[in-house]
Amino acid sequence: MKRKMILIGSLATLMLAGTAAQASDDRLAADRIDEVLEQGAAFGFQHYQEIEAKHQGSVEIEGWLDDEWQADVRLSLENGESLEEQRNRREGGAWGMSEDDVRMAMEAAVAEGLAEFEEIQVDRDGRIEIEGRDADGREIEVRSQQGESGVVDVERD
Repeated sequence: MKRKMILIGSLATLMLAGTAAQASDDRLAADRIDEVLEQGAAFGFQHYQEIEAKHQGSVEIEGWLDDEWQADVRLSLENGESLEEQRNRREGGAWGMSEDDVRMAMEAAVAEGLAEFEEIQVDRDGRIEIEGRDADGREIEVRSQQGESGVVDVERD
């Protein structure tokens, strides 16, 4: 019985460690945003609607390549290779954040304590939300307005 309890405890510990490792893979250090934007620009993105950190050193970017083509792409940060790609021709014109908008929002979030980001997204009204973690590993959400410096709201968990 004692062996069984030790085995169960060991398995539980391994499962928790694996879950924690996987969760940290779905975040990137805030200072890697330039690398993400370089890969996005090399792929052809002009406007960003969403950038999401994924496991195994990749990001998923959703945005516009030009005024007609919207794309949702998963890129390897190691080599810029497209791991998954979907393009759709859309009417109504491109919208989203420019590289400068993303950088400005990230700078404001870092000033509020963001250390790692999980996701950056913008809505059609220009409200930007960055979700991630602070240096202590606590969840943080920072909201800003496109084209404006500073922060509109911060939530810490």
